[in-house]
Amino acid sequence: MGKNNRILFVGGKGGVGKSSSAAALAMGFAEKGYRTLLISTDPAHNVSDIFQQSIGGKTTYIEKNLYALEIDSEKETESYIRKVKENIQGVVHVHMMEEVHRQLDTAKASPGADEAALFDKLISIILEEGSRFDKLVFDTAPTGHTIRLLSLPELMGIWIEGLLNKRKKTNTQYSQLLHDGQAVDDPIYDTLQERKQRFARAREILLDKQETSFLFVLNPEKLPIAETKKAIRLLEKFQIDVPCVIVNKVLPDEAGGGFFEKRKQNEKIYLEHIAAEFSAQTILYIPFFSEDITNRKQLKRMGTYLKEVLDNESTRT
Repeated sequence: MGKNNRILFVGGKGGVGKSSSAAALAMGFAEKGYRTLLISTDPAHNVSDIFQQSIGGKTTYIEKNLYALEIDSEKETESYIRKVKENIQGVVHVHMMEEVHRQLDTAKASPGADEAALFDKLISIILEEGSRFDKLVFDTAPTGHTIRLLSLPELMGIWIEGLLNKRKKTNTQYSQLLHDGQAVDDPIYDTLQERKQRFARAREILLDKQETSFLFVLNPEKLPIAETKKAIRLLEKFQIDVPCVIVNKVLPDEAGGGFFEKRKQNEKIYLEHIAAEFSAQTILYIPFFSEDITNRKQLKRMGTYLKEVLDNESTRT
């Protein structure tokens, strides 16, 4: 992990303790004096439950230096489609508006619409609101969703580039035919160009190891290990490194009895597998606590096992 990363993404399979880890890190940064925003993109929104207060879609004060925000993908999709409708107002012929609105409403339910809207919100937080905070900690949705979300800057950049080229070609032909070669004003082209620049800037930030870091939370079990391994390999294809993994719910030494001894023997095999499989990553271990993480005291205790991340002491890149 780079020194003083401003942005931290915490991902992992559902149920491994991802939200607790993200909340513990955010609280730890806040206690160190960093003005910190914890952002949940997980539909389950466990952050409200952890801090025992309503958070929702607006930046909400939690305690000194700590704020939180829960992004509702359904609401963001509604807002995203509404903005598109506003942008095309006055550009599309009035007789076409009803059909265009119908097509947009259909697109709202299409696969990938939520991810596109969610990423648009994520960009806004990073590029605009992010300037008000020293640290942005993203509690992301389960692994598959996170991979799609983080791959969108490249995919949408390519898609928009294709649209721009088609638009430019059409405008050139149109101006030659009807305007004696004079340039045609095209607000849609300008909007696409602006979005392309935003996506490019977002990708630049996500790939900057000095500014952004990614870590995954997993349990010493077969499926979380396999999913984390797959996620890291997929991110590598997009030139995104994962310098750290958190192994949560490791059985403590004091856990005794026949049942726990059997579990420990099984767990030992998985811990050895984790050490070998993630040798390129810094590995942090958190024990299985006797109680659920539901209050600040327990979060603070969890944070003591995440000291290397909080202190930015790791030099792995």
